[in-house]
Amino acid sequence: MKLPKLNGIILAIVVAAAAGGGYYVWQSIASSELPAGIASGNGRIEAVEVDVAAKFAGRISEIFVDEGDFVKTGDRIAQIDTRELDTQLKQAEAQSRRAEISIETANAQVVQRNAEKRAAEAAIAQRKVQLESAMNQQARAEQLAKSSTISTQQLEDARFAVEGARAAVAAAEAESAAADAGISSANAQVIDARAAADAAKAAIDTIKTQIEDSLLTAPRDGRVQFRVAQPGEIVAGGGRVVNLVDLGDVYMSFFLPTDSAGRLAIGSEVRLKLDALPDSLISATVSYVASVAQFTPKSVETAVEREKLMFRVKAKIKPELLQKYIQLVKTGVPGVAYVRVDADTPWPADLEGKLVQ
Repeated sequence: MKLPKLNGIILAIVVAAAAGGGYYVWQSIASSELPAGIASGNGRIEAVEVDVAAKFAGRISEIFVDEGDFVKTGDRIAQIDTRELDTQLKQAEAQSRRAEISIETANAQVVQRNAEKRAAEAAIAQRKVQLESAMNQQARAEQLAKSSTISTQQLEDARFAVEGARAAVAAAEAESAAADAGISSANAQVIDARAAADAAKAAIDTIKTQIEDSLLTAPRDGRVQFRVAQPGEIVAGGGRVVNLVDLGDVYMSFFLPTDSAGRLAIGSEVRLKLDALPDSLISATVSYVASVAQFTPKSVETAVEREKLMFRVKAKIKPELLQKYIQLVKTGVPGVAYVRVDADTPWPADLEGKLVQ
């Protein structure tokens, strides 16, 4: 059936802490008129509360919603001042550019050191040729010296030339080894420069994430219940700014005695009658039955005391019904929950019709 016209009374499906009241919270409404397989209890409609909080400490520059506003997932809630983060981002971007230049410089050093290595290898080859020539000359001088064709001084000069050529080869090999060390050092500088560039990019990403997180958005559809903070206030990391009521998870909490709660099954059908809508019924299902009795003595010794045992029950309203009337959902109205503790028991006539569709 369609929602009846109630002259401005809107559907109230809500959040309020189900509190207090012990045995007096549960009262059977016309229990003598209800079939044996149906129980009832007084309760209040509740919903999940969600705190929209700042991830990082900062000053609130603006709040975009007021109490009572309906918001959808992703809607802007509040803005934390980001001027300091903006400055940090510029510094990180400058460091990133400096790191990129350092990479180019280090790569140029690698190229230069490789060129020095090639020059050293060429010098080694040249010195080895000179050494071989000097050794050939020394061999000829040794043969000529045996026949006294050349002087002793010429033989000594040939020997000295060989030693000099050997020293030149050793010097060229040392230059080659130094070039290898230069290449390794230049490659290390490239690695360091790239690491610095990666660190700068990571810093940029971190700061950008912080800037994005400074815009607080609604994590789900809901209604603003109250503003915890105001523009201009400084909040700590995790500090609450706005409290939302999640209108996608609405239920009534009520209490049943032991004999009824003990027979109740999860998923049992529930009919809710709100004080604000006395001529309409809202369909729900049992989603939770407390495993521990409430509002009862710690030690129960007698049957009379056991009759006072009360168990909290949650009847969740169907999501599709909530979605249909989500703009009308509010918080705080009490009512009565009727539940079938025996699935085979039919609903009484006054609980069978008038369901909100």
